[in-house]
Amino acid sequence: MRVAPRLLLRYRPLASDLTFKNNPNSTNSTWCRGSVRGIASRSAQSQIPLYATYYRGGTSRAVILQPQGLPADRKRWPAIFRQLIGSLDSYGSQLGGLGAGTSIPSKLCLVEGFHKPQDQLLKAGKTEEDDIDVDYTLVGLGIGKDEVEVASNCGSMSSAIGPYAYNAGLLPETAYGRGDGEVTVKIRNTNTGKIVHSTFNVTGDQASVLGPYTMDGVAGTGSKIQLEFKDPYGSKTGQLLPTGKRIDHIAGYNVTCVDGPNPVIFIRADELKIDGTILPNELNKRAKKLVLLESIRRAAAVRMRLANPEDMVPRTIPEIGIISMSSTHTVLSGATIKSSQVDLVVRFISATQPHHAAPLTAAVTTAIAARIPGTVVEQLLAPDLVDDSAITIGHASGRLKVNVTMGRSYPVRPTSATVYSTARRIFEGNMFWNDEQQPTDEQEHNVLSGTQKIPKRSLGLAFVLESRGLDPSAPILPLRHYLSRPLPRRQRFRTIRIRLGGEEDAEDE
Repeated sequence: MRVAPRLLLRYRPLASDLTFKNNPNSTNSTWCRGSVRGIASRSAQSQIPLYATYYRGGTSRAVILQPQGLPADRKRWPAIFRQLIGSLDSYGSQLGGLGAGTSIPSKLCLVEGFHKPQDQLLKAGKTEEDDIDVDYTLVGLGIGKDEVEVASNCGSMSSAIGPYAYNAGLLPETAYGRGDGEVTVKIRNTNTGKIVHSTFNVTGDQASVLGPYTMDGVAGTGSKIQLEFKDPYGSKTGQLLPTGKRIDHIAGYNVTCVDGPNPVIFIRADELKIDGTILPNELNKRAKKLVLLESIRRAAAVRMRLANPEDMVPRTIPEIGIISMSSTHTVLSGATIKSSQVDLVVRFISATQPHHAAPLTAAVTTAIAARIPGTVVEQLLAPDLVDDSAITIGHASGRLKVNVTMGRSYPVRPTSATVYSTARRIFEGNMFWNDEQQPTDEQEHNVLSGTQKIPKRSLGLAFVLESRGLDPSAPILPLRHYLSRPLPRRQRFRTIRIRLGGEEDAEDE
């Protein structure tokens, strides 16, 4: 059967080139043998090629891989990921990989066509998962340490997933051949179980890159990408306010703990006795303040029941938002932002480092907190919004607008949040990793014959579950199924936390 070149995706598992045609859920999807090179010397090679793409998404960058190109043994993945990014670098430079000594590019994304679990294929009727196009897994890497984390999503890199999936031919055939215009890709983030709809323009059968849209924190202009986060709360705990309070007293400070697309804790800049418009380089010089903020973050994480004890708190979540009222101030570009141009000012700390802009998931969580009366964020919100339809956040590089829709029947629960971003493909081709293990006969046979099997479930999701000590073969139930009704207030109730593996943690509160 003839398949248009546009619908072919090439990646190189181990030393071979294989072709995967279209969507893995399609009955016509097959593994095809491509050109095979260097197989005879496979066992003698010191480096193994891995097909990859490098993207900027929003104010971040990351390597994007299709996990089918990785070894079948997922226990080997962390070591490969560290090599690609250059982790375990005691000098902090990451010269051995594509990291740059900061948390922003020290990550990679696993993207694959959505694999509906086999146990759900047997069920009659339509489910919400029938509309998902791709699975996306974020992997965060340490710089000087060996961390390989799957605790959270990256909103900025979410901007790149839709265009990447389109260009790579991962979408159903109906998504192609329509000519220029808008395309919407429905993405499931396996780290949080949340759904993101990415809408962008297509030009000449490729995701558009050029356009007039400007994004503060990114030089130049690009084609606008709309990200709509569905049910953007409870990503880790199942609750919008995991502590049950709008303000908590932690380590002597008033903070608000919100679990949005990612968990964030908010604290007033004036309570910390720092200027709320401080820039990242200056904040980095305030070592004692950073130590204090980290201690507050860890204590808040335990209070939110993200981890226990404090030394088990992930590096990436919760993030910190330092809040102050709108004011006239200078941003990193040297431009001046007037008080009338923003609704509030936030300085974010992400993965223990001051962020040069606004992580999109943290920005969405900020906008949600601003819509909840009584939170630290709402208390500092300007009385007259710049735009009645959105919250305009001032960050270290400029401004970002976030539109949040709250529920009608339960007005302190968000139903969706929309932000705009841009993305750009920087390169694609082979990366290389050092293979210290000799391939087994079965692995060699699979490479030579091109008989890699279509996975029955998302490989990225399986990696997330195994990283959390869960069984990847367990039934999966979407988190929202357990949040269809408002949780009771002012009384003891059972909080059901659904982990991606379908297990339940029930606790009395």
